[in-house]
Amino acid sequence: MSTIRVLVVEDEAVAAAAHAAYVQRIPGFELAGTAADGQSALRLLGELASSGAPVDLVLLDMNLPDLHGLDIARRMRSSGILADIIAITAVRELGIVRSAVAIGVVQYLIKPFTFATFADKLESYRSFRHQLSDRQAGRGRTGASQSEVDQAFASLRAPSELPLPKGLSAATLGSVQDYLREHRGAVSATEVMDALGMSRVTARRYLEYLADAGTALRTARYGTPGRPENEYRWNGH
Repeated sequence: MSTIRVLVVEDEAVAAAAHAAYVQRIPGFELAGTAADGQSALRLLGELASSGAPVDLVLLDMNLPDLHGLDIARRMRSSGILADIIAITAVRELGIVRSAVAIGVVQYLIKPFTFATFADKLESYRSFRHQLSDRQAGRGRTGASQSEVDQAFASLRAPSELPLPKGLSAATLGSVQDYLREHRGAVSATEVMDALGMSRVTARRYLEYLADAGTALRTARYGTPGRPENEYRWNGH
């Protein structure tokens, strides 16, 4: 999958520098530029698109000196700029949030936030893009099933944002996530059971939860005795 090019739109110099540095710390993302106001952002988006190096993702502050973030998003769409948008803002009004979702904002980050939260959002977005592009490239088609669409959009939500089902603990979920992240290949519930000292049923529950959240990719494993079982691979890439 190609590198995701990111434009940071933020009028506070310290915050803009921090967000730009954050982007460059996450593998698979490339800083395309920064803009301190809406007009500069729109101009830069147009210039980069014309040069053959369009922006894939805009990290967009909602409150800028010249234009509101919603106005920028609308102007992007009306001019044919289809870059995805993650709103990064202190704005918490539900009306603004609803409007942001309506015009295609895929994620919403409320200031202040840590690098870990920032990274989780971008990695979830990367998983979303990867799943959609993988479905198309891997199968030579442009259509997708309901389950494929559901799984792609589920990846936009970090597991911490989804309520844990009864009987699952955050600590154990973190251990399973860490094991998947550090393991280079796909693993089965049996392998997680052996590695983490839990029952196979419990391991499968956590793996299924991560797969439903889009954090793990779930595929069928064949070539083993008995019924085929699922295997799971970390989807952080």
